[in-house]
Amino acid sequence: MLDLTYEAPKPKVIQGAKEDWELVIGLEVHAQVSSKAKLFSGASTEFGAEPNSNVAFVDAGMPGMLPVINEGCVALAVKTGLGLKAAINLYSAFDRKNYFYPDQPAGYQISQLYHPIVGEGEVLVDMAPGIARRVRIERIHLEQDAGKSIHDMDPAASFVDLNRAGVALMEIVSRPDIRGPEEAAAYVGKLRQILRYLGTCDGNMQNGNLRADVNVSVCRPGDYERFVETGDFSHLGTRCEIKNMNSMRFIQAAIDYEARRQIAILEDGGKVEQETRLYDPDKGETRSMRSKEEAQDYRYFPDPDLLPLEIEQAWVDDIAATLPELPDEKRARFVLDYGMTEYDASVLTAEVENAVFFEEVAAGRDGKVAANWVINELFGRLKKDDLKVSESPVSAAQLGGMLDLLGRDEISGKIAKDLFEILWTEGGDPAQIVEARGMKQVTDTGAIEAAVDEIIAANPSQVEKAQQNPKLAGWFVGQVMKATGGKANPKAVNDLVNAKLGL
Repeated sequence: MLDLTYEAPKPKVIQGAKEDWELVIGLEVHAQVSSKAKLFSGASTEFGAEPNSNVAFVDAGMPGMLPVINEGCVALAVKTGLGLKAAINLYSAFDRKNYFYPDQPAGYQISQLYHPIVGEGEVLVDMAPGIARRVRIERIHLEQDAGKSIHDMDPAASFVDLNRAGVALMEIVSRPDIRGPEEAAAYVGKLRQILRYLGTCDGNMQNGNLRADVNVSVCRPGDYERFVETGDFSHLGTRCEIKNMNSMRFIQAAIDYEARRQIAILEDGGKVEQETRLYDPDKGETRSMRSKEEAQDYRYFPDPDLLPLEIEQAWVDDIAATLPELPDEKRARFVLDYGMTEYDASVLTAEVENAVFFEEVAAGRDGKVAANWVINELFGRLKKDDLKVSESPVSAAQLGGMLDLLGRDEISGKIAKDLFEILWTEGGDPAQIVEARGMKQVTDTGAIEAAVDEIIAANPSQVEKAQQNPKLAGWFVGQVMKATGGKANPKAVNDLVNAKLGL
C-alpha cells in the first residue's frame, strides 16, 4: 500500500468577508448505471437516440404497467458499494417519491429513502502526493432517472423527451465532510475514477451520466467541530443545494459564488433561506430554482408494485470476487513493481485504459523507461492531437517493440523519437522499419573512431579550447553525431572523444 498521510479537512478561507467563515459541503452524486436496459423495463439506455424512441409503457407512466426490477442494475450497485468499502444491506426496499413534473409522467419517482441498497462507506481523496482526505459515504440508493424537458426549440412551447425516464441511477450521498471547492472537485474526480475502474458507470459528465447536487452552507470557526461532536446539523448553518452540476470547474465556481452570497446575506443581518438553486456558467452565479423540499413534502411511501429486495450474502461474495484492482491499489503496485514515482504512477492510473496500455508496454521491459515514453511521448502526442489512448495510432505492441530496439542498442534515443513519429503517421512494424530505412545505430567502434579522428583533425583550435574547458567536448560529440546521421552510439562517441582529447 502507499504510505499515505490522512489530513483533517482544512476549511476554505473566504477572502473579502468582514468576519471569519468556514465552508461545509456535502454532495449527492447521481451516477448512471452502466446497463443496456433501464431499471424497471427492457427499454434501451442508448445515448443520442431519436427523442422518445427508447420508452417502454412503464417508463411513460401508462396505467396498469408494472415495474420489473433489473437484476443487473442491483448487482452493479452492490459492486459499487463494495468498491467504496461500504456496507451492503441484504434487505432494501423501493419507495415512491411523489411530485409532478412533465418529464416524470407517472407523477412519482421510484427511489429508496428508508432502506437503501448500500450503507456507509468512504472515498479517499488525493489532495497532494502522499496526502489524502477521507470523505465518508452515508448511503447509496437506486432510483430511476426522469426525462428531459426541452425549452429552446420553440419560443411558445416546451417539449419532453422520455428517453432517460427510467434509466437506473445510483445516488451516492456523502457526509458533509468537504470543506472547500477544490476538495469537492477532487472528491467527484476520485469517485468518477473508481466507478470507471469498477465498470459500473462510464462517468461521462458531458452526457449527464455523472452529475452532482452540491449542498453548501457556511458556519463560524469551531462550529463544524461542534457538529462532529454532537451530530447536531444546526451548527452548520442553513444549506442551499445547487442542482445538476456536470463539470468539475463549474462545481468549484458555483461553490465559491454560493459561499460568498450566503456570507454577504449573513453579514448584512439577513437569513439564508433553504432552497434549491441552479448555476449559470455564463454569468458565473447561482439563482433560485425553488424552496428546498423536505422528505415529508414528497409524501414518500413504500412502492406497492415492488417487493423488498432480499439478497444473499453468498451472492454479494460472488460479486466481491469479481472486483478489479482499484486505483489506489494499482498506483501503489506501480510504485513498488516498477520503481516509479508516485506522481508518475498517478498519471498512469488516472484512467483504467491508460494503466492497461502502460502495462502492455512495460511487460518484460524496464518499467521506468516504459513510463517515460508513455507519459512524455505518447500522452503528450495524444493531448496535442486531442485523442484518447484507445484512439492512439501507435499500439502498445508497437511502442513495446520500439523499446526493445532501444534496449538492445539497435537504435539511439534520437532515432527512437524519429521512429515514433513514423509509427504515429505511417504505422508498421518497428523492427522492419529500422531495417528497411537503414536506421540502425552504428555500434562499430572502428567506424565511430574514424569519424572522431576526422572531426578532431579538422578542428585544432577547437581541440585546444576543449582541453582548457572540458565542457566544450560536447561540441565534438555533436559534430560526430551529425556526421554519422545521428546513428552513432552516443555513449561510444562520448567515450572516444574524451579519450582522444585526453580529458
